[in-house]
Amino acid sequence: MFYIPGYDPIHPRRYRELYRKEAAAQAEISGYEIALRPKKTKGPYGWHVKARIEGAETRADIEVLVWSDIVRDSMATTIPATYLQLLRTAWEYIATGALGRLMRLRKGPVIAALYPIGMLLAQLLVALLLGWVVYALASLATPLIGAAAQVLGGMGALAMIWAVLRWFKRKDGKFYAYYLMHDYAFSARYRGANPDALETRMAAFQDVIARALTDDVEEVLVVGHSSGAHLAVSILADLIRAGRVPANGPKLAFLSLGQVVPMVSFLREAHRLRADLRYLSAREELTWVDVTAPGDGCAFALCDPVAVSGVAPENKRWPLVFSAQFTRSLSPARWAELRWKFFRLHFQYLCAFDRPLDYDYFQITAGPVSLAARYAGRPPSASRIDVPVSKFTSVAA
Repeated sequence: MFYIPGYDPIHPRRYRELYRKEAAAQAEISGYEIALRPKKTKGPYGWHVKARIEGAETRADIEVLVWSDIVRDSMATTIPATYLQLLRTAWEYIATGALGRLMRLRKGPVIAALYPIGMLLAQLLVALLLGWVVYALASLATPLIGAAAQVLGGMGALAMIWAVLRWFKRKDGKFYAYYLMHDYAFSARYRGANPDALETRMAAFQDVIARALTDDVEEVLVVGHSSGAHLAVSILADLIRAGRVPANGPKLAFLSLGQVVPMVSFLREAHRLRADLRYLSAREELTWVDVTAPGDGCAFALCDPVAVSGVAPENKRWPLVFSAQFTRSLSPARWAELRWKFFRLHFQYLCAFDRPLDYDYFQITAGPVSLAARYAGRPPSASRIDVPVSKFTSVAA
């Protein structure tokens, strides 16, 4: 299994530890056995899993396709540069009409997109107000020291503004304003296209997956979470176009979780992504299942990413879109504990459910049943959104 994370600057060991903790919890709840051990072979960061599920013993190799270094580089900006990103990103989404169309889908992720803009502006306002207070207090000394009071007040005000803005940035682990701003700006900067560094990394990911398809395994599963989902779409589309899926090789499967594809595919220069969505949705070489949940305010829940992007072909097969049903698969007590922890809920797809239904991340990634077999005949959610909404639907630059 290959896991493609979203826009995340943190080392992939966090995903190993999350898997270890949550797999143990799910195994206890669901009555199976699962254990992890370190990976000792070369290649991407990962771990080995051994499980006994439904009487079958299974083994799985799980690897994380890392692009956290690219994320960190994109976040290495100054405070003024971040505010410039704010202006550029807001212009790209608002002036092109993309934001208005995204709001027709789900309000949650649009509010999440507006949050860093509002928070950064609020931080600037606080800094300016405190700077004004410093200037006003210094001005009280004008009768004593004359114009020097205003000069000192101006210098003090600028120092206060800068100190407050730096404090907010240092505390961004609580506010997430800079993090989210960099996230949305990453796509908006290139108007939905991929930067060269990311394209190079995606080509390397394709090579890793292609090699796995020549191994003696039953299934090669690619999991794309959050913005990692749209990267997986393009990687798999390129893989199939290049003829790198052996006819008699392992089953190829794609699981997209908590996807935010419309945030990118609705942008005017996202020609590549829209073409890849269109192409992948009609392929027989893979199974594509898309799982979201209305309780996840950061994802475009139950929005068919191909259809809403306006690129669905007549012979569309994928994805199968259904809900993880957080409000039913989590007990009332657990749901009450998590429902306002928006960022935590965005990762719930990778975690244990104390009242599991037909979605179990650990049975999918380490169990004896392939993704295709597990959801064969499973109907899509009736409340899914599968009508074209995007203004931009071109698939060629």
